[in-house]
Amino acid sequence: MHPFKRLFIYAKSYQKDVILASIYSSLNKIFDIMPEILIGIAIDTVVNKQNAILSKLGISSAKEQILFLGIITALIWILESFFEYLYSIKWRNIAQNLQHDLRMDLYSHIQKLDISYFENKNTGNLLSILNDDINQIERFLNNGINSIIQVFLSSTLIGIIFFILTPSIAILSLVPIPFILFGAFYFQRKIGPKYYNVRENAGELNSILNNNILGISTIKSFTTENYEINRIKSLSNKYRKSNHEAIKISSAITPIIRMAVMMGFMLILIYGGFLTLENKLNVAIYSILIFLSQRLLWPLTGLSEITDNYQRSLASINRVMDLLKTPIKIIEQGERLNLIQTKGEIICKDLKFSYLTSPVLKNININILPGETVAFVGTTGSGKSTLLKLFLRFYEKTSGQILIDGKDISEINLFDLRKSIGYVSQDIFLINGTIAENIAYGSFHATLEEIKNAAKLAESHEFISLLESGYETKIGERGQKLSGGQRQRLAIARAILKNPPILILDEATSAVDNETELAIQKSLEKLVLGRTTILVAHRLSTIRHADKIFVFDHGEIMESGNHETLVMKKGIYSGLWSIQMGEKI
Repeated sequence: MHPFKRLFIYAKSYQKDVILASIYSSLNKIFDIMPEILIGIAIDTVVNKQNAILSKLGISSAKEQILFLGIITALIWILESFFEYLYSIKWRNIAQNLQHDLRMDLYSHIQKLDISYFENKNTGNLLSILNDDINQIERFLNNGINSIIQVFLSSTLIGIIFFILTPSIAILSLVPIPFILFGAFYFQRKIGPKYYNVRENAGELNSILNNNILGISTIKSFTTENYEINRIKSLSNKYRKSNHEAIKISSAITPIIRMAVMMGFMLILIYGGFLTLENKLNVAIYSILIFLSQRLLWPLTGLSEITDNYQRSLASINRVMDLLKTPIKIIEQGERLNLIQTKGEIICKDLKFSYLTSPVLKNININILPGETVAFVGTTGSGKSTLLKLFLRFYEKTSGQILIDGKDISEINLFDLRKSIGYVSQDIFLINGTIAENIAYGSFHATLEEIKNAAKLAESHEFISLLESGYETKIGERGQKLSGGQRQRLAIARAILKNPPILILDEATSAVDNETELAIQKSLEKLVLGRTTILVAHRLSTIRHADKIFVFDHGEIMESGNHETLVMKKGIYSGLWSIQMGEKI
């Protein structure tokens, strides 16, 4: 499907606005070409006086004719300016509104995509589509469509006038048009793939820049500034070269069109002049033809810029629409969940999950009773965190079942499912706002007192109180003004404030010191009461008091039981415990 057809289908709610804007553009162009006709009539009046064209309207005096022309000219200019104002407002509003709709729909769609999509996609490229490509579409809608309408209408109307006045000159005026159109469309086909390549290279460059800014501390600590500068230089050169290739083609369009315009103008000038000298053509008509020939042919030189913007927009529309059409694998609709009545029983039956073709979880069978505290342990890559993400439906299971209070989570409303789970991940996300705003993220109606209580339970209140602005302290992008442990405690406070029936802590105390960990452990003893809690930790001391411990290895549960039982088994868990105890010694 043609990109603009895709955009037209998407923007069907704007069809009436587009029609109205097109009418304004057309009326503006009609009044815009009238002054050239009036110039010819003025020349006719001066030369022929009482025998001029206007005398047929009953205006015999040459001065009255000139006065009449002045009034008509003023009226035409007023109307031309008025409709320019109207079409400018209309097209720009359409462009801005459609830009807003596209960005919001695209961002909403991206948020519905599963986590695996982002693991396989370039973040910078997504940002490029959300910003650069949508802005390119907006720029074309601002001016491009109006230019196309006006060039087409201007050429059509002037061509009709030519045929009415002098058919032989009209035919001559059409001679260069096939060359102009051939050149424009020939180069258009050539330049399209070039601009798509430009957009892709821009996305790749944006991705590296974004990644490097986020990782500036690592870059500095490893003194790799020059390496990264050279890497950016290489990608920037790649982007520049792809632009150069497009520019070579787009720059060739205008000179070719100008030569064709010159040829047409010369034919009209010479042939029309000869006819006028031989008294076969009226001086006024010759004047009109000369002026209108410029209006007929010269706007076609704008086809180069129109074609250039058009092709840039085609590439952008395709990228935006392709992303918008990315299938959503995880369905949000389902049975509503009453959070107050949710007990928090979690059962996994023969659960399997594969990432691409690689099996990650195999035959997982777990029964977690309401209010129990369980722990998942195992080496890195054993499948613990993946199972947590399946509970939240960040991924869709390959087979088997995950039940909450007896309901398959694939049949539960996704919003309610995630509302019922408080999740603290290893990768802490903080917004560029105040400490209070970060703790209340997701619980936006919480009072300051509730925020403080959550902070106290997460052992955060003390360090927050020492800050100059307390809970109103701005923490910077990604919380960069805080230490790793402070960021983690804010994330725990956020989960506490959410007050969910199920709490998941994935290495939630990995970035805190031993003293803070002990303090958080005491808080968690109060926090876990009455709610199902799942802990993932490499430090076994963190989870030794859990009701059940499940030991993972290569995507399977190899052992389960409480701490004492597992230590007595002398299996995987016992070995891990011995290693950690030895480290402490």
